[in-house]
Amino acid sequence: MAKIRTRKETNKLFIDFRINGKRFREQTLLEDSPRNRKKLEVYVQKMEAKILLGEFNYSEFFPNSSNTQKFLSLTTGALSASNHNHTGQRLNDHGHIFSEFAYQWQQEKQVEWRASHARNIECVLNSSLIPFFGQKSLQEITKAEILTFRSELASKPGRGAPFRSPKTINSHMTILKSILEEASDRYGFESPYKNIKPLKLQRSHVEPFSLAEVNQIIGAVRKDFKHYYTVRFYSGMRTGEIDGLRWEHVDFDRGLIAVRETLVAGKTEYTKTDGSQRDIPMLGPVREALQAQFVATGKLSAYVFCNTEGKPLDHNNVTKRVWYPLLRHLGLKKRRPYQTRHTAATLLLAAGENPEWVARFLGHASTEMLFKVYSRYIPNLTRMDGSAFEKLLTIQTAPDLTPKMEDRDHV
Repeated sequence: MAKIRTRKETNKLFIDFRINGKRFREQTLLEDSPRNRKKLEVYVQKMEAKILLGEFNYSEFFPNSSNTQKFLSLTTGALSASNHNHTGQRLNDHGHIFSEFAYQWQQEKQVEWRASHARNIECVLNSSLIPFFGQKSLQEITKAEILTFRSELASKPGRGAPFRSPKTINSHMTILKSILEEASDRYGFESPYKNIKPLKLQRSHVEPFSLAEVNQIIGAVRKDFKHYYTVRFYSGMRTGEIDGLRWEHVDFDRGLIAVRETLVAGKTEYTKTDGSQRDIPMLGPVREALQAQFVATGKLSAYVFCNTEGKPLDHNNVTKRVWYPLLRHLGLKKRRPYQTRHTAATLLLAAGENPEWVARFLGHASTEMLFKVYSRYIPNLTRMDGSAFEKLLTIQTAPDLTPKMEDRDHV
């Protein structure tokens, strides 16, 4: 799917697109403006239609482009692969090349996806699926090749880790499975994605802060982020939810925070799930923190927490420049900011709050996730490890074991 982008140095628009897994970029002379973007979108739609039909002529759309030869050498190899299957028979007119169908599938399904999910799909296609399966005929892909692909994924480094996590690998495999199943249904062949089970996921890594550590962090953090971390620790909001929080969703009269949006890659969109849509009561110091924040930024921005220009916070920047340096300064173990949410969950459960209420507070659909993730921390925090029962025994009066008068008669 083609993208219309802007070159920062010149403020001119250019088209960024892929054919058979190869990236092409074509510069225009159009300044970046709504009118020019609309004009270019019409042009791109015509171009994409030709690509899908297999009728795209590069020189027709981009005369005198230096990329024409690159396109011709690419399509020459693709034609020999797309015109015949393993029996030597000619495939249908659309050509069952993996990359072509994958991008077609992406375009058809995009209307069903949230913007962040669509970006994730595009990233997976371009980073792993197209480079591996790009020029292969769909009908010729084997189960062995799929398993080889998975092994290669597992051998590559992940984000901040020597290898990719099972969760990441499974997400790539799920997209591949969807593409192959749709293709097999549409073109009448058996999908090779059979009896391939997802990798077993590792248990969620939860390292909540103690209440003493929470107070230590809030007491030491720089002044302009004190309210931000106070709300994070005591509301249990996800990073995208608190960074995307607008003043219109803060109700001081009712003492509620309405979680309706999330900030993903600098853009506001619908929350992670329908269950994430919720109203959070302002517990503990949250109301006071929000009131103080309103005095500081209420007139500057629609966003509750923002930078000096009124734009929403960049969580990566905040994490690197504020969060991690603060933990180092306090001598606390390095933990991701998401642990503030885990901390809120464990503190609420430790206080004896109803698990169903806590699940709704956090935006979980049920208590299943709650007990699965947090149960091992609850005994240490609430003393629900048998000590409560022992305490009960010590404060109760010992029962009178002396036989009653009527019982003595039978002794």
